[in-house]
Amino acid sequence: MSFPANLRYTKDHEWIKAEGDTATIGITDFAQKELGDIVYIEVELIGKELEAGAVFGTVEAVKTVSDLFLPVRGTITELNPALANAPELVNNDPYGEGWMIKMTVKNPGDIEKLLDAAAYEAIVG
Repeated sequence: MSFPANLRYTKDHEWIKAEGDTATIGITDFAQKELGDIVYIEVELIGKELEAGAVFGTVEAVKTVSDLFLPVRGTITELNPALANAPELVNNDPYGEGWMIKMTVKNPGDIEKLLDAAAYEAIVG
């Protein structure tokens, strides 16, 4: 499993990559392996401001459905359009083509408070 050092992570297995006050979010390599083959991603909260930890959508795999949690407070601005026809991108490239949402972050400093790669790896073993 890989955990890129340029990302921040949550204990709920989301990753976040900041670019100014905009961030890209997805699920980790660990999470996609635990879920198995992903068949559908649902996000219905585009344009709404949400608190850190709020459920922003679900990911459906062959055997289970799992909630997606927002790592920091902000407003979801975009859902990855490629996932509508190719949800397996999350399995194949969780940190690249398989990103899930983009958001405007309310306080970019909150991202630095999340887990770094070493701390996340220590959690998932």
